[in-house]
Order: sequence, then structure tokens, then C-alpha cells
Amino acid sequence: MTPTTDFLAPARLGRLTLPHHLVMAPLTRNRAAPDGTPTDLMVTHYAQRASAGLIIGEASTPNAVGQTYPNITAIHTDRHVEGWRRVTEAVRAGGGRMFLQLQHGGRVSHPATTGLHPVAPSPVPLPEPIFTPAGHQPAVVPREMTPDDIRATVTDFATAARRAVAAGFEGVEVHSANGHLLHQFLAGNSNRRTDVYGGSVEHRVRFTAEVTEAVADAIGADRVGVRISPASTVNGVREDDTDLLYPALVARLKGLAYLHVVHADPAAGWYRRIRADWPGTLIGNPVLPGLTTRDVTRAAHGMLAAGADLVALGRPFLANPDLVERLRRAAPLNPVRDRYLMYVGGADGYTDYPALGGQPSSSERVALDGPRVV
Repeated sequence: MTPTTDFLAPARLGRLTLPHHLVMAPLTRNRAAPDGTPTDLMVTHYAQRASAGLIIGEASTPNAVGQTYPNITAIHTDRHVEGWRRVTEAVRAGGGRMFLQLQHGGRVSHPATTGLHPVAPSPVPLPEPIFTPAGHQPAVVPREMTPDDIRATVTDFATAARRAVAAGFEGVEVHSANGHLLHQFLAGNSNRRTDVYGGSVEHRVRFTAEVTEAVADAIGADRVGVRISPASTVNGVREDDTDLLYPALVARLKGLAYLHVVHADPAAGWYRRIRADWPGTLIGNPVLPGLTTRDVTRAAHGMLAAGADLVALGRPFLANPDLVERLRRAAPLNPVRDRYLMYVGGADGYTDYPALGGQPSSSERVALDGPRVV
């Protein structure tokens, strides 16, 4: 991809021509049906944001035991495929294109949610309570995955990828970030195995590599991305060897559509090493100092100047269905409303954010250009 800092210029991603360089990051918002099927509300939400250069659909589980929280989407039944197809058709009708993120929660799960006991690389529990249909409950000690479990899970990811393509997605993103199952294998404090999936960095990256290779074999490498979050401590993971871990992982990932780096910090040595080692498209998800037009514009320019090929944004797209047009016009952005509305279900804080003609209130106008408000 030709280097540029103009995030509104056209771009390419493998076989796809994108209208600009801005990607809508996967945003889990707990609006699915209890069985994981996308709902009418989700069709509306994604269709409203079809002007994104690429939408990465929210984390969807490849099997039942991988579910994290209530009302999370899934992609392991025909019903899930049918539900997601309604979403992709609506987005495509609006001129958009979508990948789907595949995520297994591992120890970030609970029997009260799934009816199943969580699995993980090692019997090390999530170090914090987890939300379930009955409210927050203490995490349970997960069952250590056997070699058969690992092989079955790899197969589940590959099958889920085929289902995603059948549902109309252009490709999938393998989620190896944010303390979920694949990241649990990467991190030393959650992976205490002594077999070929634990110990050295070469062993700890093996599971992510095998999942990605199986998914690429299933649908084609040019339809597959991988998401990573180096140095992240989300969901209790801890990496003591980030600078060694990710070069080893990147060396195992071949010919993919993209690598997506969460909270990419251009000043970090690990980011510069990943950019140097990764030969393909790099999607950078910047840390935003605030959610004003100026903050988002500067962050996008900075991410491209630091070598990213595309820029992934989460909360700006959540609160601004017409984000691209607002940035094009240098118009004010809607602020994100009460963060708890992100996860409680319903239209509030999900499909009711106004477009430019929506006439926000005077208090919202002050917040847009004034200091960041909590």
C-alpha cells in the first residue's frame, strides 16, 4: 500500500478497494438474541455505519463454550449465519463491506452464561468477577485444554470462518488479543503448560498460529486478519516478554489480509518492530486522548505517519454513524453517552446517535468542542 497520511484517500485491502483508510473496529455491544443470533437492531446499527471503509463485525464465538457474556453474537449454527447475512446485506446495500471477528473467550466465561465449564490453556481463573445473566459472579477455575480440545477448537475456528463467508462477510479477523483464549495462550501468567503449547515464546504462539493457518486454509489467506494487543493487561493477562513474543508470532503469520494492532503506540519499541517485520497491511488502532474532531483527526494522521496502512476507530464510530462525513467536513462529533448504555441492550446509546442533520442539544454542542467530559 502506498504510504499516505491522508486518511480520506482511497485505499486497498487485498482484493477490496476501500473508499478511504478508516476502519470501524469490532464493538461488542450485547445486542444479540440469547442464542447469539444478530437482531433487527443490529441490522440497523451496522447499516447506519456502512460508510466506514471496512467494518469489522463484533466478536462472534466459534462454539458454545467460547461465549463470554450474555447476548454476545455467535457463528456456529445455521441460525447465526442467517442472522448475520441480514446484517451484511444491509451494509452492502449501503455501499459497505465487512469482516467478522472470531473470538473464543476461554476463561472469560461462566457456566451461568453457557451451561458449560470454561476451558483455557491452564487452570488459572480470571482474577476478577464476570458478568452473567444473574449479575456479577466469581470466576470459576477453567479446565485445562487437552490436545484433543485444542485440535477441536482449531477446527471450530475454521468452520466458523466458512460460515462467516457463507453469511456474506468478505473475510474474518482471528481475535488473539484482549485477554481472550488465544491471548491467554500467549501470556505467561495464564499459560503454565509444559507441552508444545507452553513455555517458550515459540511454543506459546503456536495455538494462534495453528488457528490462523486453519482459517486461512478454509477460506483463503487473503480473507484473514489477526488482531493482537501487545502489552495489554485486559482480563488479567500479563506479558513479561512482549518484545520477544510478537516477533515470534509475526514470523508464523504468512500472507494474510492484515494484522490489526490494538492501542498501537508508535513510540513503543514493540510497535516499531512489528511494523518492520510485518510485510503486509497493518491496521493501527490508536489511543485517543479525547473524542473531538481534532483528537480523532490528529490520531489518524499520526497512525498513518507511523507506518500503519489503515486506521481502526471504535468509540468515534459508535457515537457517530456518519463519522467519515463529519471528519471530511471538520464538523463536531457526538460525544459517547453513558458508557453503560453500550452494554445494556436496546436502541439507547446504540442506534439513536444523530447524524449531522440530527440537531444535538446545546449542552452536547458545548461538550463537543470543550474539555473532555466524563
